[in-house]
Amino acid sequence: MSTNFSELLQSAIELSETAAEEILKVYNSEYSVQQKEDKTPLTSADMAAHRTIVSGLKKLSPDIPILSEEASKISFEERKQWTTYWLVDPLDGTREFIKRNGEFTVNIALIENHLPIIGVIYTPVTGVCYYGMKGTGAFKMEKGQSAEKISVRPAPKERILVAGSRSHQDKSLEQFLLNVGEHELINMGSSLKSCLVAEGKVDIYPRLGPTSEWDTGAAQCIVEEAGGFLTTTDMKQMRYNTKSSLLNPHFLVYGDDSVDWSSFI
Repeated sequence: MSTNFSELLQSAIELSETAAEEILKVYNSEYSVQQKEDKTPLTSADMAAHRTIVSGLKKLSPDIPILSEEASKISFEERKQWTTYWLVDPLDGTREFIKRNGEFTVNIALIENHLPIIGVIYTPVTGVCYYGMKGTGAFKMEKGQSAEKISVRPAPKERILVAGSRSHQDKSLEQFLLNVGEHELINMGSSLKSCLVAEGKVDIYPRLGPTSEWDTGAAQCIVEEAGGFLTTTDMKQMRYNTKSSLLNPHFLVYGDDSVDWSSFI
């Protein structure tokens, strides 16, 4: 197995771009929407990106197993043997894709010993790529430009900036916002909400509803390398592939750990 993580990161970035091209072919055409067993939407773009990424990762690192949202029916008996694996959401934000608002991403993470060590989030419509690797920092790369290092910001004493889901808002978030007090809510789709925390544009992203592990793996690496945190609601670091279910607990993404964000839940 290759242990040159810098090469793996670069290849994952390139694969995310290739997958994005496949997604945009569908995005800019007529397409149908199916419904998966869990009632979430599925398009041909999800599957095209999935095939592109899985094929590329198998060539890149044939010894590293792959867990993708679109091929997730792998038993825990098999998964629990993995110490290192790729965790992929080929198209995060399918609802935003369907709305054609551009707020969807390709997410690729490398997990080692239950924690993400590489994270890539690519935005097909804008060509913006966020990425990070354990111990090297987090970066944002605009299309056609050099990558720039990003970092979280200290929480302000007044008017907290909160990222909220454009398609998943409920009473839990409403209560959180009431408890926070003076704030500004910025709605965004997909894992781009976590990226807003990583680049210091918002202070907190509370996710108090259902998500799966492929929704957060890449984001967690990027946020942590930017100096922030992605934790369960009791402020413990999120861990991966520890149980049969791939559903995440509710979680918080934040930049400043001097604030007890859990007290607002």
